[in-house]
Amino acid sequence: MDNFRLKIITPERIFFDKDAYMVELNTTEGEIGVYAGHIPTTCIIKPGILTIRMDGEEKEAALHSGFVQILPDRVTILAEVIEWPEEIDLHRAEAAMERAKERIAHRTSETDIARAETALLRAMARITVLK
Repeated sequence: MDNFRLKIITPERIFFDKDAYMVELNTTEGEIGVYAGHIPTTCIIKPGILTIRMDGEEKEAALHSGFVQILPDRVTILAEVIEWPEEIDLHRAEAAMERAKERIAHRTSETDIARAETALLRAMARITVLK
């Protein structure tokens, strides 16, 4: 299978820079899977699980926000936050999920629902990638 270069960059580091044959991620337009030769496009990332498939290996990370540029021979993800499972504190993620659920369940006119829903999606991505 043909590979493409996958580069994931955060403000702090180059998170990933290797060849892959497929990457899956959530965007504001829905979940997408990318193979080499994909049509050029740019998407906004929605919090969720990033799955990287390469050389018979599959890696997952919690991807929280950013942009993805897809070209036929490379994919570049500019991520605000992305974490490997071993970088995630389960108890902190569970507490964040409970706080977000509480804000949504007991919302008032001052509650920023979009922010609470995004916090919930981020916490769920962290917990899911650990399990």
